[in-house]
Amino acid sequence: MAANLRADAQRNRERLIDVARQELANGCRLQLNDIARKAGVGVGTVYRHFPTPHALLEAVVGGELAELVRITEHSLAIEDAAEAFTYLIGSIMDLQLRTDGGLTVIVTAIEDALEQTTRAKEQMRKGTEELLIRAYEAGVVRREVTPEDVLNLMLGLEEAVRRDPERRELYLSVLLAGLRPK
Repeated sequence: MAANLRADAQRNRERLIDVARQELANGCRLQLNDIARKAGVGVGTVYRHFPTPHALLEAVVGGELAELVRITEHSLAIEDAAEAFTYLIGSIMDLQLRTDGGLTVIVTAIEDALEQTTRAKEQMRKGTEELLIRAYEAGVVRREVTPEDVLNLMLGLEEAVRRDPERRELYLSVLLAGLRPK
């Protein structure tokens, strides 16, 4: 969508995304009327680009979603199943910690507003499934662990590390140890 916009419309779109990113960084909810006011555009401009706050949030975290896809692809390129799975979990956790929480909202959302979000999430899901199969076969991860389990555990790990970043390595190793077969 953004590639077909006039220059002024593209600038407005980018300004809206920047303002939304600042709002999230400040711990604020995305209220489209407030975003319009702070961006210096009309409310109609916001709704033309982003019909819902969720659509705006997806645009804000688009770069992070692309990074998640790159992490997944890099993990798949690692031959050793244990190393690949550890890289995936550790890299996703690091990315989560560099973001403001919007990425978690988008990844866990049931419905997506933007097609590229759906595609990115599907690529991550398929990649995680493939990595889990490799990890099962290598005896690195219990067979009953599902991609949804990994997602839920990552959410908990993110929360724990945000509270005590100095314990990142401990929390990561405890999580990985808990996923290993008994």
